[in-house]
Amino acid sequence: MSRKLAVKIGIIGGSGLDDPDILENRRETLVSTPFGDPSDVLIEGTINGVPCVLLARHGRKHTIMPSKVNYRANIWALREIGCTHILASAAVGSLQEEMKPGDLVLLDSFIDNTKSRIQTFYNGDEGSLPGICHLPMRPAFCPATQTVVLEAAKAVNVSVKPSGTIAVVDGPRFSSLAESNMYRILGAHLVGMTTVPEVVLAKEAGLCYITLAVVTDYDCWRSVEEVVSATSVIAMFQKNVQKLIDVFRKAVSLIAEKNWDESIEGLAVTVKTSVLLPH
Repeated sequence: MSRKLAVKIGIIGGSGLDDPDILENRRETLVSTPFGDPSDVLIEGTINGVPCVLLARHGRKHTIMPSKVNYRANIWALREIGCTHILASAAVGSLQEEMKPGDLVLLDSFIDNTKSRIQTFYNGDEGSLPGICHLPMRPAFCPATQTVVLEAAKAVNVSVKPSGTIAVVDGPRFSSLAESNMYRILGAHLVGMTTVPEVVLAKEAGLCYITLAVVTDYDCWRSVEEVVSATSVIAMFQKNVQKLIDVFRKAVSLIAEKNWDESIEGLAVTVKTSVLLPH
């Protein structure tokens, strides 16, 4: 099968998926960008012979809170190093009874309730890209990559819910009861702190991006549940992180088997036709 574009897969590890041992032949690469420094060094290596790059979203020592993550630098650095895809993980709270702690959910849409995050590379600052980008966000995530991730989950016998809408908040605090109920009324299935602007920037950068989320708690809307806490979130994520790793490992192999020219070129066209240049 002939193809023009070789794949390289970025893995953005959230709370608990930042262990470099998932990569073979590891080496650290320091990358700077026009948008500042990414959260940490990029760790390059391979999974089943496929080139991959691991980036700890919050830094390897988990020192960067969600609204202080330099999302633009993270995405740009992965793009600069040659990534074509990003497999991102996230720890999320459930807003619906049927999405239980320990479940894996493949996100397919979002409700943005963040307030202060830069969501574009085209914002007019020094070093930013020229023009204004009115990027469509339907679909928000890469459908072709989502399909592969579901195939991978089935192949390794891991149950993944195929769709979910996430309400994204600034954090680092958890929701109030009124907020949690509001997100439920709006139709969100999950609540988290990092998907926006990461998904937006990845699409602007022309990268095939998905997020596979691990449900760690029921937020605070469910009166019979214990109040969510940072320690319980991390503990639940760690309890289920191996399932996530198994899916990602298999997904990497399946991605490498496919021709992504059409998907990547299609993303490039979407971005190009979304940018209004000054005249």
